[in-house]
Amino acid sequence: QVQVMESGGGLVQPGGSLKLSCAVSGNFFSISTIAWYAQAPGRQRELVARIHTGTGTHYAASVEGRFSISRDGNTAHLQMNALKPEDTAVYYCAADAVRVGRPLTKYWGQGTQVTVSS
Repeated sequence: QVQVMESGGGLVQPGGSLKLSCAVSGNFFSISTIAWYAQAPGRQRELVARIHTGTGTHYAASVEGRFSISRDGNTAHLQMNALKPEDTAVYYCAADAVRVGRPLTKYWGQGTQVTVSS
């Protein structure tokens, strides 16, 4: 099994910063991509940023220049700067894991709430 655990959410004022972390553990051969998604109330879950071992990083247009994703082994971080009220959402981490004898599978964390409000 693969476990994905997010941490670092909270309440921050507009213009402030937060750093989210995602730790992936369990029984797998490798993790190819770790990504962050955001789901605001009443909206679909949307990709915020992803980092792939071969192709590098990708950001949603709405966070380009403000958010930065990094990775250290099987832990990924999302540094969020210049936060706006519209960034308020539950942020989910997802990891694409390679397991022996199984197809590439996406595993999700439980999510962490980020609220940007004065």
